[in-house]
Amino acid sequence: MDTGSVEGLERELSAARRNVFLLMFAQALLASAGPIAFSIGGLAGYNLLGEDKSLATAPLTGFNIGVALGAVFVAIAARMLGRAYGFIVGALIGAAGGILAAIALFRSDFWLFATGFVLIGISGGFTQKIRFAAADASPSFYKPRAISWILAGGVISAILGPQVVILTKDLFEPVLFAGAFVALAPLCLSGIVLFLFLRLPDHKAAGVASGQAARPLSEIVLTQRFLTGMICGISTYALMTFMMTGAPLAMVIGCGFSPEMATLGIQWHVLAMFAPSFFTGMLIQRFGAEKVVAAGLVILMGCATVAHAGIALWNFWGALILLGIGWNFGFIGSTAIVASSYRPQEADKVQGFHDIILFGAVALASFSSGKVFNAYGWQTINLLFWPITGISLGLVLLLLLRNRRAAV
Repeated sequence: MDTGSVEGLERELSAARRNVFLLMFAQALLASAGPIAFSIGGLAGYNLLGEDKSLATAPLTGFNIGVALGAVFVAIAARMLGRAYGFIVGALIGAAGGILAAIALFRSDFWLFATGFVLIGISGGFTQKIRFAAADASPSFYKPRAISWILAGGVISAILGPQVVILTKDLFEPVLFAGAFVALAPLCLSGIVLFLFLRLPDHKAAGVASGQAARPLSEIVLTQRFLTGMICGISTYALMTFMMTGAPLAMVIGCGFSPEMATLGIQWHVLAMFAPSFFTGMLIQRFGAEKVVAAGLVILMGCATVAHAGIALWNFWGALILLGIGWNFGFIGSTAIVASSYRPQEADKVQGFHDIILFGAVALASFSSGKVFNAYGWQTINLLFWPITGISLGLVLLLLLRNRRAAV
C-alpha cells in the first residue's frame, strides 16, 4: 500500500471516529427515552386504567409501533434533508412526545398517554438508525467497532434514564411520573446540538463510484446471511422487550416490590445491555459475528433459567442482567451480519425494510407481554424463551457451517 493510500485511510478513519464520537453521545441522550418509558410506562398505564388492567402495557406497544414507523420516516427524512438533519427531526418528535405524555397524565387520559408514547417511539426509530449511520460512515474493518461504540453510549442512557425517573417522578405531585416525561424535552434538545456538528459522507455517491449496481431488495433480503441476521436480531430484541416489559409488572403488581426496586432492576438491565459494547466489537473482529450471536442466544437461555428458578429479588435482577448481556451480543452481532449483507447504495432500502420488520415484531412482543402476564403469569413469559432461542441458534449454526464450506 503506497503512502497516499495509507494517508487516505488514516483520514477516513479519523473522520469516522469523530462522527462515531458525536453519534455515541447523541445516542446516549436520546436513547434515555427507552429506560424512562419502560421503567414507568406500564405502571403509569396501569394507574390510568379502570378495572380492566390488561391494556397496561399498551403505551409500550405504542412506543414500539412508533419505532417501526420511525424506521420509515427516518429513511424519508434522510433522503430529503440528509441524515444529520433527519436525526434532528427525530429528536424534535421525541421532545413533543414527552410533553404530550405529561399532558395526558395531568388529564388522566390513557389513550392520549399512549399517543405520546407513539411519538416517543417514532423518535426512537430515528435513534435506531444511528448505529447504521456510524457503520456506513466507517471503513469496513471499523464497522463492528463503530456499531459497538454507538451502543456503548447506552451505558450513559442506562444511568441517565432511570435516574431521571427517580429524581423527577414526583416533581408535579400528585400527578405521578409527569416530571419524567417533561424531562425528555431538554434531553432531546441536547442531542440536536451534537447532530449539528456531524459531517457524514454521502454513502450513495460512494456506492455509485464503486461501479456496482444496486440489487433489487427482494434479492438481498432472501440471502441466507441477511435472513439469519434479521431473524436473530428480531429474536434477541423481541425477547428482551417481552421480558423487560413484563418484569416491572411482575415485580410490583405480582410480588409486591416497590416501584423503586423495579426501576433499579431496569437500570441494571439497561447497563448490562450496553456496558459490554466496549468490547463486543473486538469480540466480533476476533471470533466473527456469528459466534458472538450464538453466545448471546445461550446467555438468553441462562436468563430464562434464572427467571424460572424463583421470584426473589435476585431472580428478577439476575435475569434482567443476563437479558441485557444476551441482547448486547445477539443484537450487535446480528446488526454486523446485516450490515455486511448489502452494498453502500443499497443501505437505505435494506435498513428500512429490516427495521420495519424488527420493530413490528418488537411491538407485538411488548403488547403480548401484558396479555401473557395477566392471563398466564410470569413463568409463562420465561418458558417462551426456549423455542425462540433454539430456532435462532440453529440458523446461526447453519450460517457458520455454510461459511466454513465456502472457506474450504
